[in-house]
Amino acid sequence: MSARLKALQEKREKLVADGRAALDEIGSNTDDSRAAELEQRHDTIMTEYDQIEKDLAREERMSRIEKDAEQRRAGKRPIGPDTEARGQDEGEALEYRGVFHKMLAAGGDLSELDKEERALLKSGLVKIDKEERMQTAGTTTAGGYTVPTELAGFIDKAMKDWGPMYDEDICTVVSTTSGNPIKIPTVDDTAKSAGTHTEGTQLTDDGSEDVTFGQKSLDAYIADTEWIKWSFELNQDSYFAIETLLGALLGERLGRKGNAWLTVGTGSSQPQGIVPAAGLGKTAASATAIAADELIDLQHSVNAAYRRSPKCRWMFADSTLQAIRKLKDGQGNYLFQMGDIRVGAPDTLLGKPFSINDDVPAIATGNRSAVFGDFSRYYVRRVGAPLIGVVRERFWPDLGIAGLIRLDGEIGQSGAIKALVQA
Repeated sequence: MSARLKALQEKREKLVADGRAALDEIGSNTDDSRAAELEQRHDTIMTEYDQIEKDLAREERMSRIEKDAEQRRAGKRPIGPDTEARGQDEGEALEYRGVFHKMLAAGGDLSELDKEERALLKSGLVKIDKEERMQTAGTTTAGGYTVPTELAGFIDKAMKDWGPMYDEDICTVVSTTSGNPIKIPTVDDTAKSAGTHTEGTQLTDDGSEDVTFGQKSLDAYIADTEWIKWSFELNQDSYFAIETLLGALLGERLGRKGNAWLTVGTGSSQPQGIVPAAGLGKTAASATAIAADELIDLQHSVNAAYRRSPKCRWMFADSTLQAIRKLKDGQGNYLFQMGDIRVGAPDTLLGKPFSINDDVPAIATGNRSAVFGDFSRYYVRRVGAPLIGVVRERFWPDLGIAGLIRLDGEIGQSGAIKALVQA
């Protein structure tokens, strides 16, 4: 603590004591003139106290700044007899990204890293099963180093941007750490109802009223991006992070594939897409157009119990939306209603929101051009985060990067979501 700071603190304590003494001296038998004098003295003390508080705040702030500066200077000193002086501040944590770049710039030579850097690089490795990638991740001999951890989060966001099927606000997304099959029990008891009971009559026990259960399976299908290669010269000479740029491109590729699978996947060695899994709701009279009444019929082909779901919506391609926006009702009002961004109200069609998904087939002969229903009944299963691998020895002296995802999709009840089929 500086001498000035200590002196200011002592003066503040004395002012507090003097102010209290001045107030305590004012009693019931104190004459008016003396009381006025003591009050004036107290006010003067408090004015001086306020100024001392301001001086103290400035002095304490300056003391902190000086201490931080000293710590930064100390962080630039050599940290041992066998190390070079570093320009890194003590307050800056050793980042995985910086160590990763240093290793790549050295051609993958770990001897160029000190003990602390090698430990940090080792802690950031992610192992990938052999059936997912031929080379073993996380070993120096196979070259399976992963990119910095912040890249995975960026890729996950890119997938959501590329398609609505991966959005938790639309479908029911189930995240797991392993790829074991998940069984979803299903039951459809809507055809059954209770009957009238006659007094003295035994309840029927012939099995005709038993509940029939089924199940759907969520597996873990794998999609990959194939390799992207870049030269070690580009990696050494680039000012920006090459793997960040390439990671964005991989995210777009994974997003396109994942959304397409979850939309129109056949269910054979790939997810069951929502379009083919949906029940038939309405067949359009035309192969090249949709009528307003057909959309109403599609909407009401879905039971009202599903239509009340918060996730009940439409889904179609942008070209289909263009055609739908031109439709009017009998009074000349457009079926499409513009939302209000001021209150967060989305655009709607017949009172329900919609999602644009360009993997839904366009309006054409035999295509399922629109789906409607409770999208919470479509289950998207994703296994962990997207995996990104960077290898060096396979393409030496150049480098390669690739990504993969594991996911599946399945509808629970086909009656919850219905499709419009063109003639």
